Amino acid sequence: MTDAHSPNAEGDFARGDFAVDLAGVAALAESIREQIGKAVVGQSATVEHLLIALLARGHVLLEGPPGTAKTFLAQCFAATLGLDFGRIQFTPDLMPGDILGSNLFNFQTSQFTLTHGPIFCDLLLADEINRTPPKTQAALLEAMQERRVTLDGTAHALPEQFMVVATQNPIESQGVYPLPEAQLDRFLFKVSVDYPSFEEELRIVARFGENRGAPSPAACGVEAIANHAVIEAASRTVSQVTLAESVTDYIVRLVRATRESPDLASGASPRAAVLLAGAARARAALDGRDYVVPDDVKALAGSVLRHRLLLSPAAEIEGKQVEALVAQLVEQTEAPR
Repeated sequence: MTDAHSPNAEGDFARGDFAVDLAGVAALAESIREQIGKAVVGQSATVEHLLIALLARGHVLLEGPPGTAKTFLAQCFAATLGLDFGRIQFTPDLMPGDILGSNLFNFQTSQFTLTHGPIFCDLLLADEINRTPPKTQAALLEAMQERRVTLDGTAHALPEQFMVVATQNPIESQGVYPLPEAQLDRFLFKVSVDYPSFEEELRIVARFGENRGAPSPAACGVEAIANHAVIEAASRTVSQVTLAESVTDYIVRLVRATRESPDLASGASPRAAVLLAGAARARAALDGRDYVVPDDVKALAGSVLRHRLLLSPAAEIEGKQVEALVAQLVEQTEAPR
C-alpha cells in the first residue's frame, strides 16, 4: 500500500487509500493537470481557477470567443474527477423545466412522478449560458447558492459537491442575453479565455489537425483519477487553512473599496469577500501552505471581482476598464506584512 502522505500513482486517488493532507491536495491537483494536459494545450491559468473553485466549492464562468476550447476544457476537467457529469446546451427556446425537471402525471398509477432534469448531477456544464433568456438563466439561482432545487413547492437536495462550470460568448456577440447581476454574483470566478499563443496553436493543429469531428476526453486518454471521497477530503483540508485576522481585514477593506470608488456604479457584495477568502485558502493549499498570504488575495482579486462591478457612466465615457480599476484598487489598498 502506498505511503499515506506520498501517493505515487494516480490509482491511489481513485481508490481513496491515502490521507488528503496538504501534500495530498497538491499531488491530486498535479495529477488533474497532467490528465487535462493530455487533451488541452495551454490554458494553465484557467485550469488553476477550476482547481481552486473545486476545492473552495465555487462555480466558474468561462468567457471567450468561440473555438477556444472552453467546452472541451470543462469536459476534460469533469472527466478527471470521477463525478456524475451533466451538460445543458443553452438555447433561446430552453425552458426552466428543461433544466430542473418536472412532475409528470402517470396515468397508470394516477400519481405524479418526479422526472429529474440534467441539473441533478455533481458537475454541470452550462454551455453558452448567455444564449438563453433571463427567465431560464434564473433557474440556476437556487441551485448555485443553496445546492437544492424546488419543484412544485418541494425542495430537492443536490449533491454537496455540486459545481457549475458555465461557458459564455463575449457580450459583444450577437444573440446573447447578459447574465443578471444576481446570477453573476453566484460565480466564484469569471475567467477570460483568450486565443492561444502562436506556439500553442501550432501544437493544437499538429495534435488535432487530422481528427474528424470534435475530440473527446476519452479519445485523448483522459482518465478519472479522483472520486467523491477524495474531493471531499481535499475540500476539508482546504477549509482548515489558516486565514489570519490581518488578511481577513485586508479582504474586507479591498471589497469595500469597490463600493467607494467614484468610477464604479456598483461595488462587490459581502458574498464576494466570503468567496475571495475561501478561494485564497484553496490557492494557499495548492501552494503547499497551511496559511493564506496577501499575495493569494491579490492573485485572485481580478477573477473574483471583475464580474461583480459596474462602471459609472463617467468611467464608461472615459473608456476605463473594470480589470484596470481592480488592479488599481489592489495596489492602493494597504496589505498586511
